Amino acid sequence: MERKYADYAVEKTVELLGIDSPTGYTKAAAEAVKDWFCALGYDARLTEKGGCFVDLGGEDVNDGLLLQAHVDTLGAMVCEIKGNGRLRVTNLGGMRAENGETENVRVHCRNGAVCEGTLQLCNPSVHVNGSYGDTKRSFDTTEVVLDEDIDSAEDARAFGMEVGDIVCFDPRTRVTPSGYIKSRFLDDKLSVGILLAFARWLKEEKITPKRRIYVHITVYEEVGHGGSASVPAGVTESISVDMGCVGDGLSCTEKKVSICAKDSGGPYHYDVVGKLIEAAKATGADYAVDVYPFYGSDVETTLRAGNDLRHGLIGAGVFASHGYERSHVDGVFNTLKVLEGYLAL
Repeated sequence: MERKYADYAVEKTVELLGIDSPTGYTKAAAEAVKDWFCALGYDARLTEKGGCFVDLGGEDVNDGLLLQAHVDTLGAMVCEIKGNGRLRVTNLGGMRAENGETENVRVHCRNGAVCEGTLQLCNPSVHVNGSYGDTKRSFDTTEVVLDEDIDSAEDARAFGMEVGDIVCFDPRTRVTPSGYIKSRFLDDKLSVGILLAFARWLKEEKITPKRRIYVHITVYEEVGHGGSASVPAGVTESISVDMGCVGDGLSCTEKKVSICAKDSGGPYHYDVVGKLIEAAKATGADYAVDVYPFYGSDVETTLRAGNDLRHGLIGAGVFASHGYERSHVDGVFNTLKVLEGYLAL
């Protein structure tokens, strides 16, 4: 596989990161992904649940492989409009207040209006608040300060705001000349970019896999039921392409592809993990095998839904997960290599 496909994956990732898509508010992102797969020449469709399903082709429909990634991200939802017009929010997925503090946000109202603001500590000035450093950050001690002339709950509602409105955090995406990709929500938009690049490689190289390959871009992974449906008949294996963990006690870096042997949901299928390692070796991918202590994936949800299949998990290494994340184009390329090698097994 040529490196240009890794560059394409990063390009599409950056485009996708520009589309707000916290869990429960993913329609625009899913439609964009569908259109990109269709532009590559595939028959992509949206599921009733809101995800994107694609048949990449292949011969043996009774030994199908389902690749999964998710387009939903962390975010927040308005749960109270305060008397001063500021907003108390509740998290969507694993968003943490101490991580989102001082970040710019966009509040999407149901009437179509969008209001910018910032998540701030209540009473955020260190020149005024003597307890600034001692205050425990939570979504009860922080609030969204809106960048409009809104000074009351009545003003906010006149603008169009209500409880249930979606709050999206600015991803702050950057790609450095050295190949690092820095952004919120690389988990898991980077993997969506990888699967788009994989599909482009199959099409341009005119490769017909020996087994049928499907892609499901899910939309509720961050709340635990993204991959619970849309498994075609004949699928025998499913692999989540999600972020690889980077941190203390793990051997993965942002430049490697991570193969997960076990996470909080238990071990991944022994034979699938072995084949992923074999695929990495065969293609010369720089890889790590790790155990993630606090992690769950789409494919585990697929199993819990009652599907009888073997499962695995790979992904480009991502540093500072669920925060301001960082990966590298080398990690993207190594992940694509493993997918390429897996087709030959």
